Amino acid sequence: MTAPLDGCTVVSLEQAVAAPLATRNLADLGARVIKIERRDGGDFARDYDHVVDGTGAHFVWLNRGKESLAVDLKAAEGRTVVRELIDGADVFVQNLAPGAAARLGLDAAALRVGNPRLITVDISGYGTGGPYEQRKAYDMLVQAEAGLISINGTADGYAKTGIPVSDIASGMYCAQSVLAALLRRERTGEGAAVEISMLEATVEWMGHPMYTQMFTGVQPPRLGVSHISIAPYDSYPTTDGEVLIGVQSDRGWRDLVEQVLGAPELADDPRFATNIARVANRAACDAAVAERTAVLTTADLDDRLAAAGVPAGQVKLVGDMVDHPQLTARDRWRSVTIPGGRAPALLPPATFADSPAVMGAVPALGQHTAEILRRAGLPDDRIAELIRSGVVGPAEQ
Repeated sequence: MTAPLDGCTVVSLEQAVAAPLATRNLADLGARVIKIERRDGGDFARDYDHVVDGTGAHFVWLNRGKESLAVDLKAAEGRTVVRELIDGADVFVQNLAPGAAARLGLDAAALRVGNPRLITVDISGYGTGGPYEQRKAYDMLVQAEAGLISINGTADGYAKTGIPVSDIASGMYCAQSVLAALLRRERTGEGAAVEISMLEATVEWMGHPMYTQMFTGVQPPRLGVSHISIAPYDSYPTTDGEVLIGVQSDRGWRDLVEQVLGAPELADDPRFATNIARVANRAACDAAVAERTAVLTTADLDDRLAAAGVPAGQVKLVGDMVDHPQLTARDRWRSVTIPGGRAPALLPPATFADSPAVMGAVPALGQHTAEILRRAGLPDDRIAELIRSGVVGPAEQ
């Protein structure tokens, strides 16, 4: 079957995580994605580390299925080449520093003159206007400004999340906006100019702590793996480890204490009978649960919880996650080509029953330069001259 975005061409002037994640999602759906990179080194995520056979882990994660064009955007001819590519594309995505795209003549207003069907998406740290417009916006900094770090960690100290949540949020909203804009264009013929702020994408994800603070005036505490609005919701000891239990309803509480813990007297204890009461008496509730889980092995407790339908899980180390039995049983791993060989890759979470994910190769820097220009209609002699003059193609090492 035809991939959902077959025939759609995306040009992306991208780096790091946010825009590359968005365009990788589009590539997995069948879009042709042309990744514009600096001649000298390319996307700097290539060299965050070299842990995947010489290529950065971030880069392998975020850039499969793309074509790489290495170009000198400081050269007028380089900018002309990119502009010609964008003029023939359906979508243009960029996440350069604030104002950089405009200085290159690649801002939405300039690009959509005479090309109203073009969809442009600009990802920035803080959006256009306002006192933060020109600030650098790395993921950790945006997590801090969005309040996320203030609620993450334990009473002993703050922590950022172990994955780049602000980058991921903005990248996912970017992909979503492109799909919506393509759908609207099918109906109206009009493209779109979309702006996405990493700060606003992250604040949107701060929903329940945000409303808690707004309507109580109290800063939500840092609770580790616990939950400000639900109890019991934490890690509980066993004879040989621990198990995470999350009870989100009063029915679930009754199932836990009656079927799992063998303590039916706790079901109607006024301190614990409702979630609001359990949260108000969190310490006593957690202690009552922990006292009874501590005499069970992890395997026994896990089996009891599963049989009773009580939500629970175990903390998997990353190596355990890679070998997760559910991923194995569902055959979710594939292999993709990378510059140094091959690497495993997880199938995209959205599974189309009649259209497998494309999941193409991770490109070497400038790997597709001549092919991209040839498909854009440039004659071979012009391509050769652009390469000879250093306007396109990777810089000599």
